[in-house]
Amino acid sequence: MQFRNHLLPQTYWPRSCVQMTVDKDERKAFKALQGRLQSIWEDVHNQPRAPHSCLVIPSLSFDQEELQKVTGVPFYEERLMFMLMRLRRPGARLMYITSQPVDADIVDYYLQMLVGVPPTHARRRLTMLCVQDASPRALTEKILERPRVIDRIRQWIGDKDRAYMSCFATSALERTLAVALGIPLNGADPDLLHLGSKSGSREAFRAAGIELPDGTENLGSLDAAVAALDELKTNKPEMKRAVVKLNEGFSGEGNALFEFPSPMPKDPAARDQAIRGAMHTLKFAAKNHCERLFFEKYAEMGGVVEEFLEAEEVRSPSVQLRITPAGELRIISTHDQALGGESGQVYLGCAFPASDEYRAMITERAHFVGEVLRDQGVIGRFAIDFLVFRDPGEEWRCSAIEINLRMGGTTFPFIALDFLTGGTLTGSGDYRTRTGVAKFYFATDVMTSSSYRGLLPQDFLEIVIHHGLHFSPSTETGVLFHMIGALSQYGKIGVICIGNSPQEAADLYKRTRDVLDTETDATRTDKGQLMSMFDDFPHLYD
Repeated sequence: MQFRNHLLPQTYWPRSCVQMTVDKDERKAFKALQGRLQSIWEDVHNQPRAPHSCLVIPSLSFDQEELQKVTGVPFYEERLMFMLMRLRRPGARLMYITSQPVDADIVDYYLQMLVGVPPTHARRRLTMLCVQDASPRALTEKILERPRVIDRIRQWIGDKDRAYMSCFATSALERTLAVALGIPLNGADPDLLHLGSKSGSREAFRAAGIELPDGTENLGSLDAAVAALDELKTNKPEMKRAVVKLNEGFSGEGNALFEFPSPMPKDPAARDQAIRGAMHTLKFAAKNHCERLFFEKYAEMGGVVEEFLEAEEVRSPSVQLRITPAGELRIISTHDQALGGESGQVYLGCAFPASDEYRAMITERAHFVGEVLRDQGVIGRFAIDFLVFRDPGEEWRCSAIEINLRMGGTTFPFIALDFLTGGTLTGSGDYRTRTGVAKFYFATDVMTSSSYRGLLPQDFLEIVIHHGLHFSPSTETGVLFHMIGALSQYGKIGVICIGNSPQEAADLYKRTRDVLDTETDATRTDKGQLMSMFDDFPHLYD
């Protein structure tokens, strides 16, 4: 296969969560701020004791209607709490802003992971700030409409030449906030966010010269989707299913599975009607989507239609990358992902690292895509999702699926592992601690049961302590938790299980689920979800 690199088409679909016009002065000011990021970056990473301030904004600046389809989404702001581990650097100050208060016990839970750093020392350098607004809007939007909060942040920042902002995702909102505060943003320029849409991903894959599913991007209506589906079926008469995707989605919730009618009529008008009729049976990843609402959103933000790749064996690995402010492209990690839901496209969890059967293949292709994004000016963390598939007797084949130009479900587990062990990723994609021990983990954001509801942070942490469900600094193995605040209302929690082998990580996961089920008297019909994560995806712990 010939890999190549060329300029991307200048296509742009607006981020629907932010309907605003950014003036030239703001863009100019933002670019000037971004020019300071490299020197700050070098100081922080080359001088552990260098004084600096990190403002963490865990805002989910996406289409809010789509986000509300995710159970417990208000508590997804807690997923970046692992950033508190940056306080292990004695010169670091950190401010963490949320929509609603984070329980003090949860904050203490993260601070106790800072081995060798007295909790009182870390607390003096940490500021938790809450805007006291539970409305279903992006956190950054809430901050921008509160001038006194912005003034308070400015006062906390102090020396702007040694401060930067870190976000879950970037949008025009984060750019506006960065300019208002006078500090750079460690993330992609919002003008480049089309590259992280479903349409922009396909364009980037073509620019990198790598495999992608047959399909059409930059669609904006039901009629366009119908025509694209007809074209797919015409080109591949044997195709049984396709995927219709919104340009913006979260955890696969913006996807819908389409099944072609059988037999397909030969008459063009009849084919059109048959495809339109089949739209009534779309299988949506989001539980509360329907055809009308889906295509209203499709017309608003655009989307793609592409082949649903099928084979006897199909897996969903992902590669995480980072482009530093200096323009250095780094492979961060690889994961095998567990996907579920009615359409089989909703992110459930992941295992690190991805199988060595295809790890080198997806890493090579991810690097070519990373070069395209770097050439476009992208900085920060991002992930590229793949499908690998094979039929009996065949070699693995690979197809790039999408780019997540932000942090995601596979970001936080690796950040936690890296902060806690201080190891390195080897050339083969394994992770080794400073003592040379290989590490593996299982992670999920959605360990869920209705019986877990009502557990306060204090209750949960008592269970963790009693059963020894914690991370041990001496063995560098154990269990980490996030989104603890979501337990009481939603019965949902995030779990990272780190072991010295895939099986040890899997056993830790199962033990964690069993302890929570037993402590909360979960019934047989309502045991902690993801029980099938290992039954349905045995390759994750092979």
